[in-house]
Amino acid sequence: MTDKGIGRIAEKVRVIILDVDGVMTDGSIILDNVGNEYKAFHVRDGHAVKLASRAGILLALITGRRSQVVERRAQELGIPEVHQGVHDKLAVYQGLKELHGFSDHEVCYMGDDVVDLSLLQVVGLPAVPADADPEARKVALFVARNRGGRGAVRELVEVILRAKGQWDTLAGLTGPS
Repeated sequence: MTDKGIGRIAEKVRVIILDVDGVMTDGSIILDNVGNEYKAFHVRDGHAVKLASRAGILLALITGRRSQVVERRAQELGIPEVHQGVHDKLAVYQGLKELHGFSDHEVCYMGDDVVDLSLLQVVGLPAVPADADPEARKVALFVARNRGGRGAVRELVEVILRAKGQWDTLAGLTGPS
């Protein structure tokens, strides 16, 4: 899809939903001998999440794993909707739609694997990181140049905020209008 085509879709986005492992992280899960779990998050992805929130976009995480690290990162970023240990991502998505009153065409979902296909196939802007599974890439309208956990979320948020005409102001590139 051309940049203009993505722009027309992106400007309608009111909700960004993200998978965690492979999207906000590089997919690595590090476990130590005493049960601690470690994940690395890219600071630019986090900054972009905060900018999206300032733009009035609702943010949500839907992930199959359960982790205190994810809860902590979501709190740091001010992500209000955090759904962990989810086996049916589509059911959680439908619940969010009912609760917040948005339509499929107003949603961007970024996932990276076949477990994300159910959401990638229904949202207005399906997105994947550069290193996503080939099946997920097939249904995506936006494929980031960056890999998961390495700036893919930042890249996606920039596309959305530029389409809305908000990127320059929110990113501090220009003064308020």
